[in-house]
This record gives sequence, structure tokens and C-alpha cells, in this order.
Amino acid sequence: MVDLAVLIIAVAVVVLVAYLVPTILQVKRTVGQSERLLIRLNHELPGLLKDVKGTNENIRSLTDQARVGVDRASTFLNAVGDVGQTVNHVHETMRGKGGTVMVGLSSLLAGIKAVTSTMKHRVRKESKDKEGGSYYGE
Repeated sequence: MVDLAVLIIAVAVVVLVAYLVPTILQVKRTVGQSERLLIRLNHELPGLLKDVKGTNENIRSLTDQARVGVDRASTFLNAVGDVGQTVNHVHETMRGKGGTVMVGLSSLLAGIKAVTSTMKHRVRKESKDKEGGSYYGE
């Protein structure tokens, strides 16, 4: 009976070893692959992070340029709107709704003054931006 028990234990140990050896070999291969992956990541990750940072800076710069462009367009469109209002006022005055030719002439001059003021403001702002002045500090 003892011989049978020893035989069963011996067979169990052989079966256990037969299953453990492939498992241990697979774990060894997985650890090796993990090491190679970590080494590769250590080499490539700093470059990738540098590229991402550069892309972020480019996007920030483009956003700032877009803001400046929108501001310039807004200034121009405001000037065009002022001219349009002045032309409309002059037209109404000339049609006889508001008075004499002098009123029309003064309205025209007021419109020209508004346009030149707006354009001077734009030129000053652009020269401040080019000299390094803060765009947002006004």
C-alpha cells in the first residue's frame, strides 16, 4: 500500500513538473519582452514628449496669431461700419430730411474723422505689438 502511495505521489510530482516547466519558460519569455519594451520606451518617450511640447507651442502661437487677425478684422469692420453710417447720414441729409448742405458736409467730415481715428488706433496697436508691447495689456 505504501508503494502505491509513493507511486501516486511520484506521478503527481511528474505531472506538476510537466505543467510548471512550460509555465516558467513562458513567464521568462514575457519578462524578457517586457524588459525590451521598457528599454525601447526609455529611448523613444523623451523624443515623443519633446515633439508633443513643440506641437503645443506651435498651436499656442497659431492661436495668438488668429486672435491678432480677428482683432485687426474687427477694427477694419468697425471702420467700414462707421463709414457706412456716415454715408447713410449724408444721404439722408441730402435727400432733405435733415437740413442743409452744411449739415451733410459736417457729417461727412465727422465720418472721415471717425475712420482716421480708428485707423490711427489700429496703427498704434500694431506698432506696439511689433515693438514687443503686450497685446492684452491695454
